[in-house]
Amino acid sequence: MLPAEHRLRTSDAFRSVVRQGVRAGRHTLVVHALATGAQPSRAGFVVSKAVGNAVTRNRVKRQLRHLVAQQIARVPDGVDVVVRALPSAATGCLRDDMVPAWDSALGKLGSFR
Repeated sequence: MLPAEHRLRTSDAFRSVVRQGVRAGRHTLVVHALATGAQPSRAGFVVSKAVGNAVTRNRVKRQLRHLVAQQIARVPDGVDVVVRALPSAATGCLRDDMVPAWDSALGKLGSFR
């Protein structure tokens, strides 16, 4: 479970990360990251209807929350991350794409060591 203090909640926060941040994409997802200076680092998820029906979208969100909860401790404070699932996330392996995309996006920010 992703702790409450690490969750992006407002549409303005999502919008700023997606529009102004760097991104790294893989076959099943895209990771957007933006250095905001907010404490602590936060993450949010975008899973559209293109991914599938409600059951499929919720399964994808649960998988993404689990994967991000493992990665969020490695992120320096002040970084907001949005993970956007692509339609292939319904059938693809999210685990194989998550870590490389996460590392690539944070590397582009220059805040990942």
